[in-house]
Amino acid sequence: MVTIRLHNGKTRAKEVFTPIDPENVRVYVCGPTVYDRAHLGNARPVVVFDTLYRLLRHVYGGKVTYVRNFTDVDDKINATALARQQAGAAGSLEALIAERTEETIGWYHADMDALGALRPDHEPRATAYVGAMIGMIEGLIAKGHAYAAEGHVLFDVRSYPDYGHLSGRSVDDMIAGARVEVAPYKRDPMDFVLWKPSDENLPGWDSPWGRGRPGWHIECSAMSLELLGPSFDIHGGGIDLQFPHHENEIAQSCCAHPEADFARVWMHNEMLQVEGKKMSKSLGNFFTVRDLLDQGVPGEVIRLVFLGTHYGRPMDWTAEKAAQAEATLRKWRALVKGVEASVPAEAVIEALADDLNTAGAIAELHALAAKGDAAGLKASGQLMGLLSEAMGDWAEAGVDLAPYAARLAALREVAMVAKDFAPVDAMKAALVAAGVEVRMSKAGVELLPGPGFDAARLEGLL
Repeated sequence: MVTIRLHNGKTRAKEVFTPIDPENVRVYVCGPTVYDRAHLGNARPVVVFDTLYRLLRHVYGGKVTYVRNFTDVDDKINATALARQQAGAAGSLEALIAERTEETIGWYHADMDALGALRPDHEPRATAYVGAMIGMIEGLIAKGHAYAAEGHVLFDVRSYPDYGHLSGRSVDDMIAGARVEVAPYKRDPMDFVLWKPSDENLPGWDSPWGRGRPGWHIECSAMSLELLGPSFDIHGGGIDLQFPHHENEIAQSCCAHPEADFARVWMHNEMLQVEGKKMSKSLGNFFTVRDLLDQGVPGEVIRLVFLGTHYGRPMDWTAEKAAQAEATLRKWRALVKGVEASVPAEAVIEALADDLNTAGAIAELHALAAKGDAAGLKASGQLMGLLSEAMGDWAEAGVDLAPYAARLAALREVAMVAKDFAPVDAMKAALVAAGVEVRMSKAGVELLPGPGFDAARLEGLL
């Protein structure tokens, strides 16, 4: 069996991955809060952990349970629904919240499907697990790890000595520099909310502490417990969730079930930039996945750009990378068209098994293409979520370059006789200026769309 090695954020070391139960490898990844469309940064963990899911399914024969949640109770969702109501939308606030979350989940599925991401085995919604959250909170109070105060329930951070281990911070250092809510009902500034009160205008559930709603952190602890058990193999998410969200998850879950491990391996993808800068609306470089798709950037291109950078490193989205990825995929798709996939290449599997070395795996895909191993290329690409029929036939759309290749070949034949290659050089230069990759050999002329391909600039060349 393939040996998988993963960098474990819990131990800060690359380790051989050994599942608790090889018959049921269990993975939990923090999903979106469904109040608006997913931006490009939201999509990176989806692609990263979809690739991990595919690798685990390949190695363990599909015996994998992958859970990614939807947070559908949140102040941002409430605020969005309230704004719609104030703008004249019909219906109660509760109905508008339900409408917004359904709409946003639909958007999310469509956008992530376009990136070639498989749907997880379970996509729990927080609102369906409020009873489990209340039960966990009651257990934490009974064990002395949480306390009720003014309609709130808070986790007592000082009751868990290992708090801060994942992020490598001490509680006192965190108090000095962290964004913490100072409230009179807190025993300690670092204590965090497990339950908070709701007035008649906000979603709420009956509880031993009054009508209210759960805090964000308790959601994932309760849902992972219900679907994966108190101990499971891998917990993933963006590095921005390491503190406080994942730190708080560990504290809650380990105190609720001290006999268990909670998550054995912690994996975090690094952040995303755009053209070398942090994505920001103020800089004008903020866009959603749907923005790119609507601009004509295929989802498969977005996926390949993401896979070009190791998940543990910051990723820079650039127009140049997108153009290069599109040109590469056009070449690969032309090579594998009509070919039946064989089996993924061992070198590709080995690269992925080395802490998801997707950049190394892509290098191996290039090597397969260079050797003309179309069957191996197709199978290996599909293992990484590429080159599948499900991604559509986008690479075949657009301008047919065959007439331009025939024209250039005819000019070359005339030039060979006349010993005047100026017309050939002129057309070749015009093609290159239009972003076309020109390959001329004794066997003939081959033209492929390259980075920056602009079909409009081909006008007048025939």
